Amino acid sequence: MTRILKGTDSGDRCASMDCLIVTNQRDITSDYIVRELKRRGRSFFRLNTEIFPASELAFSLQDDTFDLRFGDNELRLSDVRSAYFRRPEIPALTSSPEEYREYRTNEWASALKSVYLYLGDRWFSHPSAILMAEDKPRQLRLAKSLGFAAPQTLVSNSFSEVRQFATGKTVIGKPLRQALVGSPDTEQVIYTTRLPEIAESDRQAISVVPAIYQTEIAKQRYLRVTVVGERVFAVAIDSQSRSETVTDWRRGSVPDLAHELVELPTDIEALCILLVQQLDLRFGAIDLVLDTEGRYWFLECNPNGQWAWIENRTGAPISSAIVDELERIGRI
Repeated sequence: MTRILKGTDSGDRCASMDCLIVTNQRDITSDYIVRELKRRGRSFFRLNTEIFPASELAFSLQDDTFDLRFGDNELRLSDVRSAYFRRPEIPALTSSPEEYREYRTNEWASALKSVYLYLGDRWFSHPSAILMAEDKPRQLRLAKSLGFAAPQTLVSNSFSEVRQFATGKTVIGKPLRQALVGSPDTEQVIYTTRLPEIAESDRQAISVVPAIYQTEIAKQRYLRVTVVGERVFAVAIDSQSRSETVTDWRRGSVPDLAHELVELPTDIEALCILLVQQLDLRFGAIDLVLDTEGRYWFLECNPNGQWAWIENRTGAPISSAIVDELERIGRI
């Protein structure tokens, strides 16, 4: 059996032990990591999880080995020095008989979880830490305890609670977790939205699912802060220059909103690093707002957020910083 030591993508030829990238075939962000690894001459293996069922796997308790085989090529997980959990998808089994598909999908998903757990502390950010860090109430409680300013917040599906909370305030609403709804063909984004006065006619809509309701902060600037280890890349996005992007800069898909690399105050930068560390992560994409009086407010942290567009727009060397961390992990 051949073991290939040069880095490449799964589905092409199998690859290296220096770094395992777990993602999907359409993830452009991982391409930035691949490019940086190649530039440094590092070996890697890109595991696109939707094709995971095309592999053969073998875990041996006796030898404490876990091998993945793609054709004549083999990846031995015990030799992987670092791993990056990016955007895995559910293993695809479209050719399975319908009556067995759910069973096979669940079994392959379970095997994939075993891969994640076998790698232990070699992750850039561990998948279980990412999952736990996605919880918005936990983020807000932690941010407040560390000293961040945070908006008044209610998470609820109770009409009476939401109406009472919103009385006398300008309030925004946003999803508790999932911002995409619909099928892949009809997918829509639920944006952060300024809410009108809560009326009796809203009762049914509010009761359907819990959502996040917050007092709206009058913005001077919106900031996306990408934390990688102890490095911070803060970008101000000019959301207040267009009426459609005042509440949520993503609304309207305005391609020419100005992005500017900025320096955060030392104490705010330190809080961003500390928050990510307290979430047991090496990466965090933090949303901050600078209000009209010069105060910084914490909104949320995406523990596995997008960043390639920031590198592309501003030149911030985020992919290089991530590979620095992966190399550091590999030396531990």
